[in-house]
Amino acid sequence: MYFTLVAAFLVVLVVALHGTDPRENNFLYRVPLDPQGLLELSWNVSYCQEEVHFQILARELKYGILFGMSDRGGFQNADLAVLWSDGHQSYFADAWSDQDGRLHIDSQQNYKLLSAHKTAEGLSLLFKRAFSTCDPKDYLIEEGTVHLIYGILEKPVLSLQAIDMSAILRKGLQRVQLLKPSIKIPTLPGNLKTMEIRAADVEIPSQETTYWCSIQELPDNFPKHHIVMYEPVITEGNEALVHHMEVFQCTAHFNTFPHYNGPCDSKMKPERLNYCRHVLAAWAMGAQAFYYPEEAGLVFGGPGSSRYMRLEIHYHNPLELKGRHDSSGIRLYYTASLRRYDAGIMELGLVYTPGMAIPPGESHFYLTGYCTDKCTQLALPPSGIHIFASQLHTHLTGRSVETVLSRGGREVEIVNIDRHYSPHFQEIRMLKKVVSVLPGDVLRTTCVYNTEDRTQATVGGFGIMEEMCVNYIHYYPQTELELCKSAVDLGYLHRYFNLVNRFNNEDVCTCPEASVTQQFASVPWNSFNRDVLKSLYDFAPISMHCNKSSAELFPGEWEHQPLPKITEALPEPQSRCESSLLHLPASPTLVKLDKAASK
Repeated sequence: MYFTLVAAFLVVLVVALHGTDPRENNFLYRVPLDPQGLLELSWNVSYCQEEVHFQILARELKYGILFGMSDRGGFQNADLAVLWSDGHQSYFADAWSDQDGRLHIDSQQNYKLLSAHKTAEGLSLLFKRAFSTCDPKDYLIEEGTVHLIYGILEKPVLSLQAIDMSAILRKGLQRVQLLKPSIKIPTLPGNLKTMEIRAADVEIPSQETTYWCSIQELPDNFPKHHIVMYEPVITEGNEALVHHMEVFQCTAHFNTFPHYNGPCDSKMKPERLNYCRHVLAAWAMGAQAFYYPEEAGLVFGGPGSSRYMRLEIHYHNPLELKGRHDSSGIRLYYTASLRRYDAGIMELGLVYTPGMAIPPGESHFYLTGYCTDKCTQLALPPSGIHIFASQLHTHLTGRSVETVLSRGGREVEIVNIDRHYSPHFQEIRMLKKVVSVLPGDVLRTTCVYNTEDRTQATVGGFGIMEEMCVNYIHYYPQTELELCKSAVDLGYLHRYFNLVNRFNNEDVCTCPEASVTQQFASVPWNSFNRDVLKSLYDFAPISMHCNKSSAELFPGEWEHQPLPKITEALPEPQSRCESSLLHLPASPTLVKLDKAASK
């Protein structure tokens, strides 16, 4: 049966590979597209040519596949490469879908088919696409998260336009970081040791989404080491189910932590596990091994460090498969030969406070948190710090996150940006270049939220239905500064509630005993109240949290601080596209295929 299905798409010859195209076994990055692992994507990035080479391995195929990209993973307004068969001949084309999900052949054929042929595992398709094509129907491939979509055609179709995407049963999305930075792998010490932080034979629940938490501990009197690398360890057969994993170190304020092993959202989960929030390692689908720079390592063990760690695994099981057991986790590589610098992790963005809120029904609402020049001047060493990696974080309504470095009122560079951010895909990402931050610099972190499906205000906080705006930067040398975040001045926020009460003739609770969350819940969200709140966040003074690892503030006045002044913004990227391009109607590429073997 297996070879019968494969034979349906046995390719005789399409085009010869160009000398600059990668060989099939030379792809650096790999991820399963569907939960069963029937479609596997591999890819390489050429920054020189500004192209991505894709390879799709189809282990089972009947009459074709769809593959492409869209803003949030929907099948409407998508950019697609399509291989389909009418039962006699097969075709390949660059296509796009409209807002109703109907397919159209693209006048610019920017997905270039390079080869299609049988391998020992199935059908292999090799094609490429430029980052930017100047085609308004094409997705712009840029840094950050990319939402990939796929579909398997199980019946012959007479034409591309005859494909009904709503009738495709086996389809879905996968999130990856396509544009991986080219990082030189540092030399590793010869006395490396390893430790695996893994799940203990978890039976994956037969539900679409599960976050599984377990506590593990280091041996007694475990001395100080440096973590210099880590990599995922995935149980064979579960590659399509293990979505992402994180290892958190617990606070040293508690001597012990209960050995919990169960769902992270269970009512049985001990409250003390909420104090295990210091990220040691994070991995998501498509990510490779993570290396620290040669001159730095992350402190692991030693005095003042907790022995306890929390492993959190996100299982994505949309087919609700039963009886699957998993022992995946993260393998840490560490050494007793300490490097020159301890690496540090610093939180940028917004304080977890209900004072920072998003009205309901918003498609694009902006909130910004600051690490001010006053804080960096006081807390950073004269030679500054060097950021080499970053992990962006929001909860469910986050759509975009960006951190920008400013110096002397002028924006200097973007530290990290994800315009297609998804809270369901979080990983520590190496930066393309190390970013140096000097005393007196400003770090501004802006998040964009979508609350169109909510009827109440979404306030800041720790709960999953509340919101965050955070960038965990990984840097060296480690400093005492662990948290550099801001929130709106509460006095100005109370003025906002009084103003709303005065101008809306409605009962908005501004009494002192009411919480900020209750007050936001009472606001009638008309256009006036929305616009005034946006303006408040744009000009009101801020409360700065310039905190040491002990949670103590650095000495100084941190309340009622003015917003940092930015006198010169980074220029907008210049488009190299011509607006008056004329393209003739396009035709699909004929792919000569053997007929399916008779059953």
